[in-house]
Amino acid sequence: MPRVFSGIQPTGDPHIGNYFGAMKNYVRLGEEHGKNSIYCVVDLHAITNPAAHDPSRLAERTFEMAVANFAAGLDPSRVTFFVQSQVPEHQELSWVFTALTPVGELERMTQYKDKTAELESIPAGLLMYPVLMAADILLYKADTVPVGEDQTQHIELTREIARKFNHAYGETFPEPQAVYAKDALRIPGVDGHGKMGKSKGETSTLGILEPLDSIWQKVRVAPTDPARVRRTDPGDPDRCLIGDYHKLFSDLPTIETVYAGCRTAGIGCVDCKKMLMEGVRRELEPLQARAADLRSDPDLVRDALEQGAREARAIARPVMEEVREKVGFLKSRPG
Repeated sequence: MPRVFSGIQPTGDPHIGNYFGAMKNYVRLGEEHGKNSIYCVVDLHAITNPAAHDPSRLAERTFEMAVANFAAGLDPSRVTFFVQSQVPEHQELSWVFTALTPVGELERMTQYKDKTAELESIPAGLLMYPVLMAADILLYKADTVPVGEDQTQHIELTREIARKFNHAYGETFPEPQAVYAKDALRIPGVDGHGKMGKSKGETSTLGILEPLDSIWQKVRVAPTDPARVRRTDPGDPDRCLIGDYHKLFSDLPTIETVYAGCRTAGIGCVDCKKMLMEGVRRELEPLQARAADLRSDPDLVRDALEQGAREARAIARPVMEEVREKVGFLKSRPG
């Protein structure tokens, strides 16, 4: 059976891009593969950019990311879900892979270029980020990785690192394949400027745990098709981010209604946005209610994370023992 692995950063509030692009995929794959679905909150990755790292909030955000995933339908009794820093084998395997990975390949990573473009001093962690990501995946010998399209280059590097290790030390790791949520590859930010992302701040995101009144205030002023200057002007819903959001939240009859209404100026943009909010409420109200229940019993969440870490280490330890032996490290005596 395929083994699934994916990680999600706790660097900001989970938004609809995370939800449709990753979290719903986690749930689907978890139902298909059970404990062979391994997910973690990658808090080690979260500290690679000091400008975005707030140590006073990291633990809280890690907890909230677990709450969001469980509220979205991920069952920790059916999958393995844990916090990355609680399984130290991630760092150990990352160092082994660091010794195999040319600096030039890391410097060619698009995300590295984007994140360091305006930095005067570049932390080494940003350069080594994809090596740690490769260790995250290969530590569990995962062959299926649900990710966003922006991680494609990192998955290719992971495959290359697996090949390098296998060539140097013998067949050990599979070459994983990326799995994408096809209907949610590029969810636009609510400010209309590019893809929705936590790094762009709260003004560009719609948080899945955000109060619905706050979501409406953002949707209400969100840009629409620039061709619709007046209420009577027809528009193109395929050029409007509200049209994109309808594809995520609305049922087919609603989508057909708003698309036809936009193209004929039969409805205004405010009407279109109000109809969108009906789908948003239908999708997010139950999720937010489940999140509130989970927050009221934090020990339940923490117990699930601790159990997940034990399950992850049960897989990670023998893999690291195999790696240590193949690399040639001195073996510890029992006891």
